[in-house]
Amino acid sequence: MAEEMRAYKDRLFCFIFGSEAHKDWTLSLYNAVNGTAYTNPDDIIITTLTQVVYMGMHNDVAFLIADEVNMYEQQSTFNPNMPLRLMQYTGNVYEKLIMLWQKNKFGKKLIQLPAPKLVVFNNGTTEEPDETVLNLSDAFPEDKRNVADISVRVRMININTGRSPEVVEACKPLDEYTWLVGRIREREKVMPLEAAVDAALDEMPDDFLIRPYLEANRVEVKKMLLTEYNETRTMEMFKNEGREEGRQEGRQEGRQEGRQEGETRLGTLMTKLKELGRVDDAFRAASDPAYREKMYAEFSMA
Repeated sequence: MAEEMRAYKDRLFCFIFGSEAHKDWTLSLYNAVNGTAYTNPDDIIITTLTQVVYMGMHNDVAFLIADEVNMYEQQSTFNPNMPLRLMQYTGNVYEKLIMLWQKNKFGKKLIQLPAPKLVVFNNGTTEEPDETVLNLSDAFPEDKRNVADISVRVRMININTGRSPEVVEACKPLDEYTWLVGRIREREKVMPLEAAVDAALDEMPDDFLIRPYLEANRVEVKKMLLTEYNETRTMEMFKNEGREEGRQEGRQEGRQEGRQEGETRLGTLMTKLKELGRVDDAFRAASDPAYREKMYAEFSMA
């Protein structure tokens, strides 16, 4: 299963907006986000980073334009840690650019860097405002936030159907992507997920810009969508199992520490399995308490 997931590594958002073949769509997205009117897609240098891990997948669209490095990521669940993650991703992009430019970061000459612009496109099912600003300082102790030497700000845009119209409607491919995600959710209410994905792809209007591209890569697109939806559900299952295990341990030990230890132990196990690429074991451990205990014993976490 892990090998199969590696063959279809992108989220659909990244597949659409991180493609060299369709930099005009990337430019359209940039213009919609920033209220600009750039017209030459060749001005964009795409520097997309991809980490292929099924249980903790991230795919970012990163590109250069107008002395900025833009980090765009789509999230199907709200994640308050995006400032931390995008700070780390941006550091990786800077490292890549320094190597590309053959600069010496240990030298005496100041290296001029493009300014980072960090955006998360959220289409999760929880109710969120059209726009939210996430700050790294929120993760710091409250009395240290104003004196911290690092500041990171992430703009989170809600791209669910009917939300953030000034952004979504200004970029036709984004509007079409939003329509597709919304249609899958509608169809899934009355049919299995795979059938819902097929139905939504079949029902895309003929005038959609993204339709020929998605149809030409239909097998890959289906894998991306199914993987993303299953990842979201599995991660939610992990959270629920962690809470339940924590409650059980808390009841047994009669203190708050027991609940916290139970949640931490399950989280540590999931991280270990994810790092080893043992997706099937992670999924089974999330839903099978006996198998979970076996995994704890294997990693000396019993």
